[in-house]
Amino acid sequence: MMTNKSNELPETPIAYDAYRHWDRWSQLRIGVRATMRSTRDRSGGNETVCGNHFLYQESADSNVVADIEGAGILYFWRANFWHGSPWLYEIDGETHRVEETATACRMEAHSYRWEEEIPPHHFIPEKQFPEPLALTWVQNHGSDLSWVPIPFENSFRMAYSKTSCGTGYGIFHTFLPGIPLSQPLKAFDWNADPDPEAVALFNAAGTDIAPQDIHGLSGTVDLLPACPNTIVHLKDSAGQLRAIHFSISREQAVDFGSCWLKITWDDRDTASIDCPLSLFFGAANLYNRDDREWLVKAIPVHIRFTPNRCELGCYFPMPFFHAAKIELISRSSQPLTDVQWNVRYETDPAPTQSRAYFHAGYADFPQPKKGDDLVLLDTRHAEGGGDWTGHIVGTTFTFTRQNYLRTLEGIPRFFFDGAKHPQGYGTGTEEWGGGGDYWGGRNTTLPLAGHPCGHNKPSKIKKWNGEETIYHQNPIELTHSAYRFLLADLMPFGKNARVQLEHGGENETLEHYESLTYWYGLPAASLHLCDTLNVGDISSEQDHDYAVTQGSDPCEINSRYEWGVDHLDGQEIYPAHTEKERHHRGESHFRLRIQPQNIGVLLRRTCDYLYPNQRAEIWIRHQGEWASQGFWYSPGSTTSVLAQPPTNKWKAEAEEEDPVNEERTVNRRFYETEFMIGKEWTQNKEHLEIKAVFSPRDKDLWPGHPFPEKSAWSEIRYDAYCFTLPDFNPLRNTHEN
Repeated sequence: MMTNKSNELPETPIAYDAYRHWDRWSQLRIGVRATMRSTRDRSGGNETVCGNHFLYQESADSNVVADIEGAGILYFWRANFWHGSPWLYEIDGETHRVEETATACRMEAHSYRWEEEIPPHHFIPEKQFPEPLALTWVQNHGSDLSWVPIPFENSFRMAYSKTSCGTGYGIFHTFLPGIPLSQPLKAFDWNADPDPEAVALFNAAGTDIAPQDIHGLSGTVDLLPACPNTIVHLKDSAGQLRAIHFSISREQAVDFGSCWLKITWDDRDTASIDCPLSLFFGAANLYNRDDREWLVKAIPVHIRFTPNRCELGCYFPMPFFHAAKIELISRSSQPLTDVQWNVRYETDPAPTQSRAYFHAGYADFPQPKKGDDLVLLDTRHAEGGGDWTGHIVGTTFTFTRQNYLRTLEGIPRFFFDGAKHPQGYGTGTEEWGGGGDYWGGRNTTLPLAGHPCGHNKPSKIKKWNGEETIYHQNPIELTHSAYRFLLADLMPFGKNARVQLEHGGENETLEHYESLTYWYGLPAASLHLCDTLNVGDISSEQDHDYAVTQGSDPCEINSRYEWGVDHLDGQEIYPAHTEKERHHRGESHFRLRIQPQNIGVLLRRTCDYLYPNQRAEIWIRHQGEWASQGFWYSPGSTTSVLAQPPTNKWKAEAEEEDPVNEERTVNRRFYETEFMIGKEWTQNKEHLEIKAVFSPRDKDLWPGHPFPEKSAWSEIRYDAYCFTLPDFNPLRNTHEN
């Protein structure tokens, strides 16, 4: 087993440290959990373009989309244009208004057209939400984006005060108690200046941000059709790649973009990067329609055009333990000449299993299947399969080759560590790529998101056929792609990860997709399922000493998890299934087996989401005494409030109207939620004795209108997972072994 020197977790960089220490992108985040909350249509469809669906409404100008109890950090929020502004950030019980300058002129702003000159806008307070950490729809072509970290110690709520076109999603991190953090987790300071190093990093997008005073190799190569070329092969040393550059003449750029890039770590049987070159650097192709300098100007990658050359750069840190090999394979029918390359790397005599390999998982979907999500990555089948510990750090994807943009209505869904309910649930493909309104048909490139390729009004080119001039649309212009990179808001997993994307609002479009999922990972688990209590199963209850007061008898529920639509074109897509359930308004008591050598425990509860705002105080018996671990809270229910103005949302009058509320109840009763317990309470134990005491937070769906069901604590299943360091030895993964 390869261990770090202290056999302990390294410090996890949090808040602005996650940007300052971007060079630790490869460091595993064991004990960190990511969730994505959104205004999605819970039925799996695309009602009101996945906007306006709120957990509950406290008043006409307070429509709650995220509600978290405990400590954590909001790392990212995206809103459609300025809609929802002012947004209410309630941190540890104190409410703050965050808005955008278009709020004051929303009626006028509604009438702007992209072909017009639009006045600049910014966030308020501007000091705490500076550009480019916070960018408005003017720069982004359709959305307000904030990468400003918002920590909270006890609770966080996000509410929209206006609901016209109210589409949004955010990414949150929560932390296993007791893991080392780079700084104390303290509530967001509304008087503090933003971190200048974080601002500088975002402003440095497109530049060479990697260290300069390290080892370097460079050269020039001619690429022959279908012939593999080994560019670099480092051996017998540990370290990490810090910069990869390629350059080619502008005339050969499109053909060069179709080359295949392969990077293999430590002589493993399978390359960890095995994909089209242009997609790896953030774009579907290297066609520069309008002679831009920057096709992609992001933090980790860039594609830049000079008067004579096309230059590509990558700055993801890429660790290896004893070897690294980079190969290029041309797919052009003609030789590609004068390909210049440069690689910089640093050596590290003592790498640890806290650093992970970099991967770029390629998937091609020439004919998507109706009704089924596109699986961009499933680590259970990646590079030989098995368990992985790591984190997702981005995607690049091509979503149409015919200029058909309805594909952008597809929702991202992310599943981690065997979960059946997605921990990450977005609103749409363009939102994931940082845009809105299909980017207004325009191209955009931002530090961590963009739409570099494709145009909704393709130009025409001249083609001489020997007799006459014929005008044709250039097919390459019809191919659209987007990218989304995750830095502070990366998504960790301890056993496996599955990244899925709808194609169209109901998985109905048949466009040709290609995708690349960027992730870090080691081929070993750091999260282990130790025990499962099936509530309602008498044998399992007896085996786990389960007891309940003020509880229901076991009952059977026939329902679904929240995946896609039930039916499409008359065919059932996701059949319902049956589970046994109990619920109580008293307390339940049970024992779960765990692994004594752990660094903390994750509990996953499957419940009936029919019961709203489920909340219980969790107690652990420790040294003969009961010790509170805090509150386990699951906001919302199968019923949400659809709050939208009475006027058609595309009309300016809707901007100032109070919403009309409607109930939306879906047959998605199966729901999963997680709770973490620190090693202080779990190490050197073979069992955890747990007590869940119902502690209601009674709320109306909207004022004067109660939820259809009264709150209760629901239990279908409890899974106990133990966190450990990954048992990984790179020598077990080489050809020699």
